[in-house]
Amino acid sequence: MNRGYISLGSNMGNRLHMLQRAAGLLNAHSKVEVDGISSVYETEPVGFTDQQAFLNMVITVKTSLSSLELLKVCQVIEQQLHRERLVRWGPRTIDLDILLYNQDNMETEELTIPHPRMYERAFVLVPLLIMEPDLQDPRSGRLFKELVRAAEGDVQLYRTYPNLTVFLNASE
Repeated sequence: MNRGYISLGSNMGNRLHMLQRAAGLLNAHSKVEVDGISSVYETEPVGFTDQQAFLNMVITVKTSLSSLELLKVCQVIEQQLHRERLVRWGPRTIDLDILLYNQDNMETEELTIPHPRMYERAFVLVPLLIMEPDLQDPRSGRLFKELVRAAEGDVQLYRTYPNLTVFLNASE
């Protein structure tokens, strides 16, 4: 069974509901099991800053899918939740990024693992480290907690859920 870490983000509409829907759709896939969730964090946008703040979280999945198959599932979910790619780093209903997949280190036209910008983003590293404090970077072998000091941005805890079921059944 493969292990993946996926970042979820939303800054349009009911942001928390979008995170819940995306996690629920992933978990409903016959070859994907969401088996861990971080708390939800509110963060200011990166890149294109004239937009609403994001809610972000990280989930862990077990899957029999390859990394490219998992990417396609994530892209279908983004489409189902009306993701439009109009402006780079612009507003979005939902964004799903595969951060890590097993201990893979790969780069294709479609997918780079580890995610190339995860090292710069506190909104990815903070929830990831809270879930997996001793997680190692597949590129360098260093612990991610050593790398988080260089990450940019301030993250504020938005909401904590005791487990996936409570998260999926919560309402804002």
